[in-house]
Amino acid sequence: MRRALTTVLTSVVTCVALGVTVATPSAGARAASADPADPPTTVDGWTTTTPAAAGFDEHRLRRLANGARLDGSSCFAVVRDGKLVGDWSWATPRTTPREVFSVTKSFTSALVGIAVRDGDLGLDDRVSRYVPQWRGTPSAGVTVRDLLSNDSGRYWSMTSDYVRLSKARDRSSYAVGLRQQFRPGRAWAYNNAAIQVLDRVISTATGVPTDQLAADRLFAPLGMTHTRMTRDPSGLSTNTYVNAQSTCLDLARFDQLYLLGGVTPDGERLLDPAFVRASVGRSSTKLNAAYGFLWWLNRPGVLRGPTDAVDRQGQPLEVHRGQLVPGAPRTLYSAIGFAGQIGMVDPGSRTIVVRLGPASAGSSYGFDDAARVVTWALRR
Repeated sequence: MRRALTTVLTSVVTCVALGVTVATPSAGARAASADPADPPTTVDGWTTTTPAAAGFDEHRLRRLANGARLDGSSCFAVVRDGKLVGDWSWATPRTTPREVFSVTKSFTSALVGIAVRDGDLGLDDRVSRYVPQWRGTPSAGVTVRDLLSNDSGRYWSMTSDYVRLSKARDRSSYAVGLRQQFRPGRAWAYNNAAIQVLDRVISTATGVPTDQLAADRLFAPLGMTHTRMTRDPSGLSTNTYVNAQSTCLDLARFDQLYLLGGVTPDGERLLDPAFVRASVGRSSTKLNAAYGFLWWLNRPGVLRGPTDAVDRQGQPLEVHRGQLVPGAPRTLYSAIGFAGQIGMVDPGSRTIVVRLGPASAGSSYGFDDAARVVTWALRR
């Protein structure tokens, strides 16, 4: 069941590459390279180290990188203690941005955190404060926290979330216009449309288009020069649930922000520590232990997947308990996207694992595969 859940997370999370480089490990991956030369001091801004110096079994890490390659990956990277341990690129140049699917959601969560720190909005603000169409309707009680936790009770169906929303010219207007299906906090759903409403919330609260806020206040301070959020066909709405473009090493920079408690490596605070803890340090809802604020967690308890069948009251037809990755640290967390996009953090070992790949590869790579870097390849 748990393996099925982690596979579903990476294969159904969002439904919507090409490259020209040789499938060669990058310079930071000395253990995975036949080249005996020492790695350069930096790779795309990252200081490099060797797997052995970082405490990894070189042979095992090489095997995991090769497994990622065989599973249709375009890149795979491991960072520990702020240094690039290994960096592999296949088919696509290292610095070429690519679709990261629902990893976009975790970017959106960070933007909410930035707005909270700035005092532009509060987690318990009613969304109707920023979306006037909801005032005086059953959606009036939905809060920003509800949208981040995916227990808002907003309307969800496979057709609405994966077909109509994707085809909508103005995705935010489509999402705002859906009806309230359940009371807030009563039902959990992996609700793309509800998350898209955060575009309206963020841009209204801050007075800045969401994609511009991301560029100026999130990506630039982190040095994520190959990353951007995108707009829908209307050009009016930023896609907050899907379609961001990034790279393995940029996504590692984003992960590091959370590993450092909301501070950049240069010491600039972007997120309050309390917001980071609420996002990735504990379950955001009793309805799904595996979910934070638009991040997936390895916390034990009731588990819900993106497409679990529910009854008319929004309750799962079958209840599952456990962890997404049994045997791995419960403090693991990850940004996850369709077709095996992973940006995983292990706070205990201060390790980051990133894997990206095109949807066309049909990859089954998941949270549990990335976790093997710390449960199998890292010497304890």
